[in-house]
Amino acid sequence: METRSGRGVGGLGRVMVLAFCVAGIWSAYITQGVLQETVSTKRFGPDGKRFEHLSFLNLAQNVVCFFWSFIMIKLWSSSSAGAAPWWSYWSASITNTIGPAMGIEALKYISYPAQVLAKSSKMIPVMVMGTLVYGIKYTIPEYICTFLVAGGVSAFALSKTSSKTISRLAHPNAPLGYALCFLNLAFDGFTNATQDSITTRYPKTTAWDIMLGMNLWGIIYNVVYMFGWPHARGFKAVQFCREHPEAAWDILLFCLCGAIGQNFIFLTISRFGSLVNTTITTTRKFVSIVVSSLLSGNPLFPKQWGSVVMVFSGLTFQIFLKWRKLQRMQKKTKDA
Repeated sequence: METRSGRGVGGLGRVMVLAFCVAGIWSAYITQGVLQETVSTKRFGPDGKRFEHLSFLNLAQNVVCFFWSFIMIKLWSSSSAGAAPWWSYWSASITNTIGPAMGIEALKYISYPAQVLAKSSKMIPVMVMGTLVYGIKYTIPEYICTFLVAGGVSAFALSKTSSKTISRLAHPNAPLGYALCFLNLAFDGFTNATQDSITTRYPKTTAWDIMLGMNLWGIIYNVVYMFGWPHARGFKAVQFCREHPEAAWDILLFCLCGAIGQNFIFLTISRFGSLVNTTITTTRKFVSIVVSSLLSGNPLFPKQWGSVVMVFSGLTFQIFLKWRKLQRMQKKTKDA
């Protein structure tokens, strides 16, 4: 049997590779979610201080992913000829620096499950912008997907949050937390569109090339922001890590999980396609919420669980619609 990439792999081997990808994505990103929540809510050391400089996580992630992608290119890429030049990522990296920073900062104001749900509603700004700006017409099933996701996120945001969850937040403020998440989505949309245009202009650009270029500019922007003037946040973050080595260890593991997770995402897309990858990452988000609720002290009320199910029902329906569309396209190709 031939895989999508054309490599001969038996049916059992293909299943084993898929299971390996699922296990890798789930373990890496669920662990990263736990660490992200730990860093944002835990009180470190005998003085019980919180790590308030969450945007420092983005700089640390940029550094680790930059060196990771550099090593991967040296190990696996035969040639960089025809790839996008490093300077072409400067504009996409601006929004890629600001967006994730907002998403992480949101954890000061809302719980991790709330953040995951809000960031799962990427289809909402895409459809709104598509309709208002580009005049795109969507099908009724697509609107149903959006209604389920938007309704679920709204119901979760309006429902009562447990006092235990609120007590773990640095500065509880739901409207500000959700606003940061939706701004994160808006910036992500621009980042993705810019990356697509880069790969269109330079078709020989690999995922590792993109990862290297994006993180190079991310390091530049974040270093200026975090260390660009005396008493900037970066100096305080480094001092905190010196005084609380446990926090530094959590941050390092957080970054490594992100880099490893990217490995498995690239492998999944190359072997099985983006639709399978979307399915795996969507189910991973649901499991992350369950893990956060059971292990990290974020109990959810029945109404909130209903909202979670509503959101992921919409996302599952969206995956089904994409799968059905893909099947139709493949059938047309065969008939032609």
